[in-house]
Amino acid sequence: MLQDIFISLTTLALLGVLMLPRVRDARAWRATVTPLASIIGSGFLVLGPILSHSYGQYAPMMMLFLCLAAYAFGAAIRFNIANIAVRPNRSAPERRTEYFASWALSLAYCISVAYYLNLFGAFAVKMTPLNSPAMAKAVTSAVLLLILSVGWLRGFSAMEKMEQAAVSLKLAIIGGLLAGLSVYFFHQADQGQLTFSAPSQTGWTGMALAFGLIITVQGFETSRYLGDEYKPEMRIRSMRYAQWLATAIYMAYVILLTYAFDAKTVPLTETAIVDMMKIVSILLPALLIVAALSAQFSAAIADTSGAGGLVEELSGGRVSPRMAYLMLVLIGLGLTWFSNVFQIISFASKAFAYYYALQCGIASVGAFREAKAPVRGTAFALFGILAVAVLFFGQPVEGTASSAAG
Repeated sequence: MLQDIFISLTTLALLGVLMLPRVRDARAWRATVTPLASIIGSGFLVLGPILSHSYGQYAPMMMLFLCLAAYAFGAAIRFNIANIAVRPNRSAPERRTEYFASWALSLAYCISVAYYLNLFGAFAVKMTPLNSPAMAKAVTSAVLLLILSVGWLRGFSAMEKMEQAAVSLKLAIIGGLLAGLSVYFFHQADQGQLTFSAPSQTGWTGMALAFGLIITVQGFETSRYLGDEYKPEMRIRSMRYAQWLATAIYMAYVILLTYAFDAKTVPLTETAIVDMMKIVSILLPALLIVAALSAQFSAAIADTSGAGGLVEELSGGRVSPRMAYLMLVLIGLGLTWFSNVFQIISFASKAFAYYYALQCGIASVGAFREAKAPVRGTAFALFGILAVAVLFFGQPVEGTASSAAG
């Protein structure tokens, strides 16, 4: 009972702070919230169980690797933001590469919407009598069609207004989750019951699996496209702040989860975190489902809108946002019924890796030719090679039958 009260008070206190006008309306915080919400969005809920199942006691090390890889890709994008601000007249090869990168990002958005909404469907039916893979896919399909109808008929302005409130609620619930996990962790430590399990994935197989999880720490690149609202310095700073804060949250979460639970006692599904949190508190499962639904829906709306705008711009207006929404929903329906969530995570990771590889290429060329910074140019080239490795070698997680297509 005391633990449930502590979780409730922590969640409410954080929500109250995040909703204060001086916090909510602070320019630096608003710029930081956009990438932060994407980084610790839907991936947050699935990543902890995946890492603890796959890497055992070494899960925190793999989490650190993912965060460092994301920070490296972010460094390349931050360089491009600064470089374009100083040298807007870029070379033809840079402009062409940026064009292909933008198309890659629009494809990544299409896949990530399917990823978000498949998690939405799984969490929506989790604690109901209708809990089954087919019903989860049916819910996902219904939401995809709802998004298409709203985008086609009315645009997204109505639903976009929900985004900031949803983000604040999600961050507050994550704070409550970490508070509950901390209490449980120290209780287990006091009883001498912390677990240090052996990894089930090692060597190249383990690394290939990690490559397939890059999307779970993706989202920082959204700062790159806030140019209409924020100056380059603010966008760069907001991305750094978002990645630092997300890394701290992810590391605390994975450390607490890995050593407080024997993850292998819970089947690895997309909603495994709900089953694990039942042990900690009677409140957390319901709170996590609320967080999951708000996170997935707001992220899906944002990426659908982003994909529509990108496709219209890149096609020179030949493809309208409406047609882009239709293509996105058709891709989403195909992925929903012919793949499972873990496969979609891998597909999305590859799509974002392609985008990051191109951004690293642009940054490397800019560092060598324009900024006269060969060390940075070499580093960005190496980051690009890492992104290519993710693209070609990333592998999906092998979940249980409850995640299987159909």
